[in-house]
Amino acid sequence: MKTTGIITSIIIVIIAAIGFTTGTGCANIIPPEGGPRDSLPPRLLKAEPGDSALNFKGDKVVLTFDEFVEVQNIAENLIFSPTPSTNPYVDYKLKTVTVKLKDTLVPNTTYTINFGNSIKDFTEGNPFKNFTYTFSTGNYIDSLELSGKVVLAENGKVDTTLIVMLHTSSDDSVVVKQKPLYISKMDGNGNFRFKNLPPKTFYLYALKDESNTRRYTSEKSLFAFADSAVVVQSSTEPVTLYAYVAKGEPEQQSNKSSSNRATSTTDKRLKYQTSATGGQQDILTDFYLTVPQPLKGFDSTKLTLFTDSTFIPATEYSFSKDSTGTKIILSHKWKENTLYRLILDKDFAEDTLGNKLTKADTISFTTKKLADYGSLKLKLRNLDLEKNPVLQIISNNTIVRSVPMKSIDLAIDYYYPGEYELRILYDKNKNGVWDPGEFFGKHLQPEIVIPVERKISIKAAWKNDFEIIL
Repeated sequence: MKTTGIITSIIIVIIAAIGFTTGTGCANIIPPEGGPRDSLPPRLLKAEPGDSALNFKGDKVVLTFDEFVEVQNIAENLIFSPTPSTNPYVDYKLKTVTVKLKDTLVPNTTYTINFGNSIKDFTEGNPFKNFTYTFSTGNYIDSLELSGKVVLAENGKVDTTLIVMLHTSSDDSVVVKQKPLYISKMDGNGNFRFKNLPPKTFYLYALKDESNTRRYTSEKSLFAFADSAVVVQSSTEPVTLYAYVAKGEPEQQSNKSSSNRATSTTDKRLKYQTSATGGQQDILTDFYLTVPQPLKGFDSTKLTLFTDSTFIPATEYSFSKDSTGTKIILSHKWKENTLYRLILDKDFAEDTLGNKLTKADTISFTTKKLADYGSLKLKLRNLDLEKNPVLQIISNNTIVRSVPMKSIDLAIDYYYPGEYELRILYDKNKNGVWDPGEFFGKHLQPEIVIPVERKISIKAAWKNDFEIIL
């Protein structure tokens, strides 16, 4: 019996060994269980040829690490500069990573292979961060640099998913037709840096490259360009690029329309919503009705506004319809803490699906009290009035008010309580709104918006005074 047990154990060991060495043709590496978690990235032991090698003549680079590694998302991470016609092939096995070059290298040129965070240890996925391998096909390594920052022109923020590109041609079409010669990614603050550049003249761009083509193929994508050519030398100053979207996305209304059309056969009653939240209307803004489907017909004479419970007719009010046909706007100089009633005749409106009110309707709402608001006074130190500044007041990433500034002081008697961000728009064409750039032919830069670091908090029934140093 003892002999049988020994034989059984041997068979189990043999079966386990066969399972370990077969399948894909190589051993499955299983991380050990227990013990402290490995938090250290892999360490490069050797590069063949060595890093910064001169007179490079080979067709591959082999990197050896101190532990088992894998390569992930290489297409998104790898940047080979100058950009080849055919991207290199990257393979990994156990402790080595091999880069196989598929393109003919240019003589007397410095090349860099930036792996980003693609190389990771096998067990815990710790990345070998931003590793760059450098070599030269000549007898020297180019060492010049170009740095800078990319800022979103419309709000002064950064988008770290943009790439920064260098071309050598001044032709505008090059950003559409050709891949750039050099590419750089940005850090978390929007900064970029090109290293190992030759002393040349470059044309600098930034791009939101969602299709991974390295080309500016849509004016609905973020894009930026330098005002002039950049001469790379030892004293080249950092460059700031201002990114913009030349043309916005069109509104999508098809789903909304089809949904309404599907239910119109069962419910032909016109539905609406109002701007009065919780039955209260803001005294600083217009009252409005919104409908899901554009209106085909609208008769303002069949809408009547009254004050208080005795139905006293209000005076000096007007109705209008917005450009989409889905909003009816009631403009009036509201009294504070006052009850209003809006009478809707059943035939006041009809939408494009034939929906109407089935009977007259009454909307009741009360305006807010003056005590619900706070006064606002701002003094903007160092504001450049020569650049036509417009103060933008921001809530939840939305511009709630824009004020052209003719002086450094601003006073508003009544304003909504809450916390706000401030931005300064330098309005070159004096139209009161931000305008994007136009690259092709005109090389017109976008208008610049500068965010104010300090936020302001407005309290109700309070004099809110702020001094802002720009």
